[in-house]
Amino acid sequence: MAHILIIDDSPTDVRVFTTLLEKAGHRVSSAGNADDGIAMVKRARPDLVIMDVIMPGMNGFQATRTLSRDAETQHVPILIITTKSMETDRVWGLRQGAKDFITKPVAEKELLARIQKLLPGGG
Repeated sequence: MAHILIIDDSPTDVRVFTTLLEKAGHRVSSAGNADDGIAMVKRARPDLVIMDVIMPGMNGFQATRTLSRDAETQHVPILIITTKSMETDRVWGLRQGAKDFITKPVAEKELLARIQKLLPGGG
């Protein structure tokens, strides 16, 4: 299946998403902050990035903008998953270059369906 990179500072969320994605057959790696995540995208070339918004240092909106505007990484779809539930947050995330936006908590079936749509040839 696909290689998915999770950029999230919550070890609990990373563990939950990793378990779910590995069970679905995906290969998962993670970064605990945006700077490390951006470096990992450039190095590992994942098929998809799951991005948190609220992180220390650079936030997920800034990291999404950085990745989506870099010719080296702009092809990697970004799925923002966050507790920020305002419509303005969703719109802003998509304007930064995210391909989709989900509010936590997210149902397993919905997450897997959204990921499938974003993966190459998925949708």
